[in-house]
Parts: sequence; C-alpha cells; structure tokens
Amino acid sequence: MWLRRRPWRPRRRKQYHQRYKDPAEWVTGDELMTGPQRSYLDTLAREAGEALPANLTKAQASEQIDRLQSAMRRCSRRDE
Repeated sequence: MWLRRRPWRPRRRKQYHQRYKDPAEWVTGDELMTGPQRSYLDTLAREAGEALPANLTKAQASEQIDRLQSAMRRCSRRDE
C-alpha cells in the first residue's frame, strides 16, 4: 500500500506585529504584575544594573522586560 504525499508547501506564518498585541491594549494590563514577571524582571534589572519600582502593572512589566532584553542583547553583541 502506497501512501500519497501532498506536495511540499512552506508554512504560512503571520508577521510578528500581527500576532503581538500591544501591552497597552491588554484587558488585564492594569493589574499588578505577576510573580513570574517580577522574578524575571528582577533578574534582568540586576544584570543590567538598574533598579525598578515594585508596583508595576502587567503591561508596564512586559514593556520593561522587552526593553531590558533588547538592551542585554545589544550589550552581548558589543562584547563579541
């Protein structure tokens, strides 16, 4: 018995900007950040040598995480 294969087609991927929702538009964005966000943000801030306020919202924490991640990537590229 032979299996019939479909012709190969590349998968369609949505662009990042279409999948990514702006934190300001989050329904729960005004709530206080979660424990995992706090922990990860503390780690990133410590590595970057920054101090961050403890009362950030989920949306603000997400934006700070994105900012610190991109700053750390820039620093690691400079070190190479």
